[in-house]
Amino acid sequence: MNDDAADPLREFRRINVDGTLRLATQAAEAGAGRFVFISSIKVNGESTALGRPFTAQQAPAPIDPYGVSKWEAEQQLRKLSAETGMEVVIIRPVLVYGPGVKANFLNMMKWLYKGVPLPLGAIHNKRSLVALDNLVDLIVTCIDHPRAANQTFLVSDGEDLSTTELLQRMSQALGKRPRLLPVPAWMLEAAARILRKHSIAQRLCGSLQVDISHTRDCLGWTPPVSVDAALRKTAQHFLEQQRQ
Repeated sequence: MNDDAADPLREFRRINVDGTLRLATQAAEAGAGRFVFISSIKVNGESTALGRPFTAQQAPAPIDPYGVSKWEAEQQLRKLSAETGMEVVIIRPVLVYGPGVKANFLNMMKWLYKGVPLPLGAIHNKRSLVALDNLVDLIVTCIDHPRAANQTFLVSDGEDLSTTELLQRMSQALGKRPRLLPVPAWMLEAAARILRKHSIAQRLCGSLQVDISHTRDCLGWTPPVSVDAALRKTAQHFLEQQRQ
């Protein structure tokens, strides 16, 4: 998010491509039968049209250096799998949240906890999220599920929320009353263009949805934790930290 490397793609490749391939090669040499790789939804792209989610079968279209490096790592793992016979499972998560979450999600909780008025009461986008517990459950499922071999799975909580809905439900989990001002999304986007903060406006006002039907159908998998239960768990940890 605040990358200041002179060549970001080179740095991402060093870890996400070279480091991953080195580890996977060692795993194959040690006789591992399967390698589960946590990729990123950024391999699919940065945003979706409302109601038109990404699918696992969709052609990759990474945009930023991080997404490009993850896509390159996926390709290298597929090549290694073909050469060694080691199965590869690729999981592309959306934004992961849970106890101890950092970055923008943590900032959101801080704003709500402090009662800061936010101009986000009229955002009608849709974004997929995934609770850490749901992601871990899918990873565990993919370790030995026979139908997971050499598959690519998208993962989410199975319920998409608008930015406004997320703020409202997170406020409820925190035991706070949200102070959301109904500013139209087009006004926020216009202000963001003037301030050269387009990426922030995209995250707040744009949509990014994933279709997990392939994950459900192939593995018989359902997210075990609901959005509200995961938000309550996240909020409980946050509140405990505030009391310390």
